[in-house]
Amino acid sequence: MSDFPGEDRHVYAQVWGLSDVGQSRTENQDAFLIAELRDTGSEEGFILGPDSPELQDGGDPLVTIGPRGMLLLVADGMGGAAGGAVASRLATSVIAEQVVQGWTKDRVQTPIRFAHHLRDAVRQANARVHARALERPELTGMGTTATVAGILDGMVYMAQVGDSRAYLLRNGKPTQLTRDQSMVQELVDQGAMTLEEAERSVHRSVLLQALGTEPEVKVALTYHPLRRGDTLLLCSDGLSGPVSDQEIAGLVTEAPSPEAACSRLVSLANERGGPDNITVVIARFSGEGCSPATPDEEVKLRPFDPDSP
Repeated sequence: MSDFPGEDRHVYAQVWGLSDVGQSRTENQDAFLIAELRDTGSEEGFILGPDSPELQDGGDPLVTIGPRGMLLLVADGMGGAAGGAVASRLATSVIAEQVVQGWTKDRVQTPIRFAHHLRDAVRQANARVHARALERPELTGMGTTATVAGILDGMVYMAQVGDSRAYLLRNGKPTQLTRDQSMVQELVDQGAMTLEEAERSVHRSVLLQALGTEPEVKVALTYHPLRRGDTLLLCSDGLSGPVSDQEIAGLVTEAPSPEAACSRLVSLANERGGPDNITVVIARFSGEGCSPATPDEEVKLRPFDPDSP
């Protein structure tokens, strides 16, 4: 509630998510999550995933982001006929559980504590997926990406492992908030490969790390101020592979709603061959709780270390 009578200082998010098997796979091993975080005893706020009735019926839920924030997540599983689906769904479940149980009940409600909980939840998911693979030999080698966005007090905190991407669209311009943790991205960063060569490389799907493949994982953590009118998009490489950044930005900007944008993006990826599972989550932000963006304001990537003084 605003300190000023009659003034609404809330941040609102119009959200949607969509996941599709694509044209080349027999099973969808992606997973996603949209969760409102509340501190209301046994109520955890809504949690939406691919099978949620709300996302089947349509309607673009408009969420008032409360003092505990919101969680968005995309996971892209890998590791054989069954392993990928097990890994992505287990990681999604563990991250949601850890954030809901940890952050919403933490007596110290600060952005640094919020970032701690996001990072720790991803680490815990890694441990759980790795342990499950050790328990069940048929799941040996399974893993999953995880790109997690935590929204709190007009900021987005990104926690990432793998190559599922997050984009922030502002004034029609897309900025990638994540860095692909892949072999070809490493070569691009070293100057040994151009972006065009990386996009054509047969090794573009080779990851440097994923949840569950090793006992420990390094979580990339960044933070970014949100502005009124910003759109946050998370996706698996089933979208970012066949559809360019500019095409993604154009379709999202032109679409009348996140639901329409998700549908158009998935359709375009399938028209391009649908070589992998396709998952996209979109949130559009509004409300007086976000400052308006200036016409020339750029999105800057800010690494975040919650352990630094």
